[in-house]
Amino acid sequence: MLESIGYGAAASHEPLDMMRFKRREPGADDVQIDILYCGVCHSDLHTARNEWGNTVYPVVPGHEIVGRVTRVGAHVSRSKQGDLVGVGCMVDSCQRCASCSEGLEQYCENGFVGTYNGEEMHVGGMTFGGYASNIVVNEKFVLRIPDNLDPAAAAPLLCAGITTFSPLRHWKVGKGHKVGIVGLGGLGHMGIKIAHAMGAHVVLFTTSKGKKEDALRLGADEAVLSTDRSEMAAHENSLDFILNTVAAPHNLDAFMVLLKRDRTMTLVGAPASPHPSPQVFNLILKRRQLAGSLIGGIAETQEMLDFCGEHGIVSDIEMIPIQKINDAFERMLKSDVKYRFVIDMASLAKERSE
Repeated sequence: MLESIGYGAAASHEPLDMMRFKRREPGADDVQIDILYCGVCHSDLHTARNEWGNTVYPVVPGHEIVGRVTRVGAHVSRSKQGDLVGVGCMVDSCQRCASCSEGLEQYCENGFVGTYNGEEMHVGGMTFGGYASNIVVNEKFVLRIPDNLDPAAAAPLLCAGITTFSPLRHWKVGKGHKVGIVGLGGLGHMGIKIAHAMGAHVVLFTTSKGKKEDALRLGADEAVLSTDRSEMAAHENSLDFILNTVAAPHNLDAFMVLLKRDRTMTLVGAPASPHPSPQVFNLILKRRQLAGSLIGGIAETQEMLDFCGEHGIVSDIEMIPIQKINDAFERMLKSDVKYRFVIDMASLAKERSE
């Protein structure tokens, strides 16, 4: 077995701390990666604290991984030693169902294997994520990082980037469209950048006056205070699509009425408790649709990375050492980051030597 060191949680009420664990040795179809950077996602916090009620302890979070290939199996053809690569939210799927056959592994009918807190398909037990020194992944789930992107700032693209790119692409956002982005955080700031690069007129909706100016800097054409009734009323029946990134329960009706007839609001934020149900009449009177979206399949994730490479898009990040991860969790709860923490895994070096 392969030795690994990382930071994980032993129980929902305990902070993350250093732990040693084992991964499988690379098989014929596997790639071994030394992790350089790992983004910090709100899902990491939800899982570490068992807020979704499905965590198996111990758990090592992290699914926004960028690193260097150190070993490849005999059958590997897509990666070679020294390549800069990424690993996102999935490390395996059944590869047999209709969704997998269509390149939609995130909707695998048999359940995709999460990068952490997933059931390991090869040696059993649970998967451990990217808050760690290394990882072993089937080559089909390894992604190429464009050479022109800063690898640290590219790490959050593996979750925040694809989570916003996939619905924007699926609902065919482009030139001539007026698109609303709800919430300016780790997901929202990526939604602004990607929708802008797709050619849309982007309107950011926020509850914080202080974020208006930053939204314009990121590429929004307008910024609206969602608690101001007059500002909201000015956009009623005007939007072609809404990407709602907020990960806390809130009133969806305030945004549904902003959509034109036959248009869609898609939810990508994952709250620990449910949203209030929208009023049916706000849907039926304009044939509006409320939808959800997960991440993207592997092919689409690579498409997103290439798109970001073409347009020079990365996340706005704050780099931290692994030893600051618990502080980062608390700051994330207060929205005290612009807009994604990324762990510099070189900070694990002193833990390795102890």
